[in-house]
Amino acid sequence: MTGAHAGGPTGRRSGRSGRSPVWRIGTPAVVLLSGLLFAVSGTDSEGTDLRPGRYTDLAGLVAGEASDYQRIEDRFNELSEEVDRLGAGVSDKRVERLRREQRELRDRAGATPRRGPGIRITLSDAPEELLDAAVASGVVKLNRFVVHQQDIQAVVNALWTGGAEAVTIAGQRVVSTTGIRCQGPVVQLQGVPYPQPYVIEAVGEVSDLLAAVDSDELVSLYRSDSADPQIGIGWEMESVADVRAPAYDAVLDLQYAKPLR
Repeated sequence: MTGAHAGGPTGRRSGRSGRSPVWRIGTPAVVLLSGLLFAVSGTDSEGTDLRPGRYTDLAGLVAGEASDYQRIEDRFNELSEEVDRLGAGVSDKRVERLRREQRELRDRAGATPRRGPGIRITLSDAPEELLDAAVASGVVKLNRFVVHQQDIQAVVNALWTGGAEAVTIAGQRVVSTTGIRCQGPVVQLQGVPYPQPYVIEAVGEVSDLLAAVDSDELVSLYRSDSADPQIGIGWEMESVADVRAPAYDAVLDLQYAKPLR
């Protein structure tokens, strides 16, 4: 015979079932104290979250991050001006040659402003009502309802293919070192977060730019989602008579590869 009572009474209590008076009194006290804490928290919060999410105030987050980056950029510009001022007093043939090469490369590096006819493309997340409907219907792949860094990169690459002379995102000049990456509900451009909608402009021959965008496979996939009434992710494209692309003046993040020996 097996079980809890197989051996009959033993004349003493099992160590697992015995409870001291402290536990009999302490347990109800802890439960009562927990209930009081929940009541106090509910009263103080007035029905709100006492630990709001990181992105509750999205505008404040973007403004704070942009302000921090601006301070770093201002300091960088001050030091660059100081270096240029000190270097101007150097008289050397090799230095003069390098300065000429620098002036020739400034335009290709995006260090000079550009202006002229071009196109404007605006990307934006799907309307909230479509996103809510997708969630209610059990749609799993909600990433098709929001703009990602690869969507922005696909548009920019198509514009370069179309012969764009200069490209901007949210008014910021795009150069070879420009970094675009998602961070929560915003996209970071050169270290500065920007919320949607994302406005991309390019200076160049309008017909060539439009043709390049229309023929790009990745952009076409995005545009098909935009045309789908159940997804409706934002897409607008228009020709602009006067696009202005400011010179790139942010911090350069240069990286290069070294050969293995």
